[in-house]
Amino acid sequence: MKIQLKVNGRTTSVDAPPNTLLVHALREELKLTGTHVGCDTAQCGACTVIVNGRAIKSCNTLVAQHPGAEVTTIEGLASADGTLHPMQAAFKDCHGLQCGFCTPGMVMSAVDLVKSHPKASETEIRELLEGNLCRCTGYQNIVKAVQQGRDAMLAVAA
Repeated sequence: MKIQLKVNGRTTSVDAPPNTLLVHALREELKLTGTHVGCDTAQCGACTVIVNGRAIKSCNTLVAQHPGAEVTTIEGLASADGTLHPMQAAFKDCHGLQCGFCTPGMVMSAVDLVKSHPKASETEIRELLEGNLCRCTGYQNIVKAVQQGRDAMLAVAA
């Protein structure tokens, strides 16, 4: 089955069986391995990508459910010249990662969080990130990174 998508700003197609998960299409067919497979049950959030402007867990949806969709992966956040997206830069600056496994999904969720809740408090950020698990950091620096990334994203938008 051939599915056309716009991934990270480029129109492409994926030739995959109808039961192919979006995460596997991204990783195996398109070689975008920044999207991680963590639990295969939509519990950990490591596979989070943005589809048509909304963060989703790509291990929980079939690529065939998204014909013509606009998909952004962690590889698509940085500028063409390599400049990090404000949220990526904030995670780096605030040391919001340790092993890095959850980081791509956490960053993608944080970008979506800022768009839908630009004035979220620290407590609200923690609640809104509930679907993304980190086994290393204790979340303190992740929350600081989301706050710093949010402020930078909103400054750019202003």
